[in-house]
Parts: sequence; C-alpha cells; structure tokens
Amino acid sequence: MTDQKDNHFRCGYIAIVGRPNVGKSTLMNELIGAKVSITSRKAQTTRHRIMGIQTDDDAQFIYIDTPGFQTRYNNALNKNLNRTVRDTLSTADVILFVVDAGVYGQADQQVLDLIPENVPTILVVNKTDKVKEKAELIPFAEKLAALRDFAAIVPVSARQRFQLNRLEEEIRHLLPENPPFFSPDDVTDRSERFMAAEIIREKIFRYTGDELPYTSTVVIEQFERKEKICRVFAAVLVEREAHKAMIIGHKGEKLKEISTEARLDMEKMFGVPVYLEIWVKVKSGWADNEAGLRAYGYE
Repeated sequence: MTDQKDNHFRCGYIAIVGRPNVGKSTLMNELIGAKVSITSRKAQTTRHRIMGIQTDDDAQFIYIDTPGFQTRYNNALNKNLNRTVRDTLSTADVILFVVDAGVYGQADQQVLDLIPENVPTILVVNKTDKVKEKAELIPFAEKLAALRDFAAIVPVSARQRFQLNRLEEEIRHLLPENPPFFSPDDVTDRSERFMAAEIIREKIFRYTGDELPYTSTVVIEQFERKEKICRVFAAVLVEREAHKAMIIGHKGEKLKEISTEARLDMEKMFGVPVYLEIWVKVKSGWADNEAGLRAYGYE
C-alpha cells in the first residue's frame, strides 16, 4: 500500500474479456508496459485470471486478463475457465469488451450477454492494423454500438500501440475515486514462481502449435531465488507419450529451444541470471476431473 492521500486519485479493477484469441493478453501487456500475461497464436492460452497493474500520478489501473469464454467442449477445464470469467465480471469497476476488427459472431455475442448492464463497458475493436479498408470500421462499429450502451468505443491495435493512450484516458474517467490498492512499483499480483510456470507454458505453445492439448500444464517443482541467481526446476505434465515426444523433439532439440527462450524471458523479468531445468512427464488422467484440476492450481 502507498501513502497516497489525494481524494481525487482514481483506482479500480478493469476486466478484459472476449472470446478466445482476440488479443486480450497482448492488450493488457501493452497497457501496463510489461509482459505479465502470456501470448501465443494458439487460442485459449490464458488459463488463470492474471492481474496487471499500471500506476501514474493520479490513477492506478488494475487490469484483469481473463481466459477466453469457452462455448465448446463442456469439460472440467472449460467449466473452470468460464467460472473465472463470470467471477471477474461480477467484481469489475470497468469492463473492456474486446473484439476483432471486422469480425463479430455468436461467440462474441455470448460474451457480451455475460456482461452486467450496470458496469461501465468500453468496446475495444482490436487488430485494426489488419483491416485494409479503414472506412469499413465505421459501419462495423455502428453495428456493434446498437447492441449495448457502451461507455466508449475505441478502435485499437494492441501490437502497434495504436490509440492505447486514448483507451487509457477513457478508462481513467470511469474509475472510481479510491486510494491505490498496490505499490506504484507493482506490475502484477502473481509470484515469480507462478510467472516462471507461465513463461514456460507460453514457449511450449509457441513451439508446438495447435497439436498439444490444453490440458498440458507446467508445475514448478523447485524455485530458489538468491541475490545473484535464480534456479528453476520445472515439470511439464502431459497426458500421453506422443505429447511428450512433441515437446522434446528430435534429439531433444525442441525442448532445448523452449528452455532457452523461457530462460531468457525469466532473466528479463527477474533481473538476474536464471538456471533452468525442465522435465517432461506423462501423468495420465491428471485433468480428468475438477479435483485433479484443483490439485494443479486451477481454482
């Protein structure tokens, strides 16, 4: 907590929601200026509710990146992901409803239907850099404006940081007057141990594409943080031997690439050299039920 006494200081929770793969994690990372939520081309990369914090002189923005709402496969994992989305929406001060520029379908509408009418909601039209004819964005935005009384509609490109300053100002006006809830230096509420697991998981998805199931996960078996080095020992849990082979690759080359990329990201985040060891283990049935999911941190 800080000693901020200014009664005009604004602080609140901003939920970022949308169907899978509309760029929610990238948007949050760019808004706070740090990578705290993992990204990949694989839809549904985010499994947990990830908090990112950005503080300036008169406001603290507490962004919550949520999993993409699942409309397919009614299994234990997706039930937990969707419960996370609903819980986040019920506690948010502001909601960012993110859609792809020029694309709006049933999955988007299902997310919009979950958003409470009494919470100020900004429609964020992302990936505008991919639209060749910018004039097409006007009728698209007008069509969506008729669906809900949005507090604002802001076209952006998260990757190119286009109009993110404008989006931040729109959010600022909607935040309640509160003292800051976190230190100005905080960028996330998650531990380094958690972030290490997320970084490894991101690299696995990047190097395996759509072939590896979502039920694969990363468990940090040992995390030692010292002044001049950080030692991380991780296990990647998969359901089948075939999945293990996907991650390890020919003569271990893919696992080596995953480990190297993950280690470099950890060193950037933790600010010290990192010693990283990763094992891949088959653990059949670990995610067959909700109890199994809770055992691996999916509350």
